[in-house]
Amino acid sequence: MSNIQTITPCLWFNTQAEQAAEYYCQVFKNSRIIAKTHYPTEGLEDFQKEFAGKVLTVQFVLNGQTFMALNGGLAFTPNEAVSFMVDCKDQTEIDYYWEKLSHVPESEQCGWCKDKFGISWQVTPELRMAELTQRQFSAFMRMKKIDIAELEAAK
Repeated sequence: MSNIQTITPCLWFNTQAEQAAEYYCQVFKNSRIIAKTHYPTEGLEDFQKEFAGKVLTVQFVLNGQTFMALNGGLAFTPNEAVSFMVDCKDQTEIDYYWEKLSHVPESEQCGWCKDKFGISWQVTPELRMAELTQRQFSAFMRMKKIDIAELEAAK
């Protein structure tokens, strides 16, 4: 069995693919930009001409997971229907990722946050939801950023 990644999430951006990929590579350890492609300078449809020569895609790795970022224009925008989970070993990690990734306070709930590019993240401790007591689950549901000490106190 090989370790080749066969599914790569592709994140659609208007024009911020390169900035987003570079930012994520700063936030996550063991991350890097792999490749960039550019729109051609000729042969584009009228609606694509504004992109001539600009970055089309950025392939990057975050902690071993390959992603693609695409500058595709305004046809689509990210939404909360898709999010990326960041399992954190302790409160220090939760605090770090929350500070880096949460930029839309009205989108915060139960460890979910939205970054400055509109991508949704779940910044959570390494816990099993099925093992939470009813009191812990109730406390969890009221949280924005997860507070491990508060979950432990609710046992």
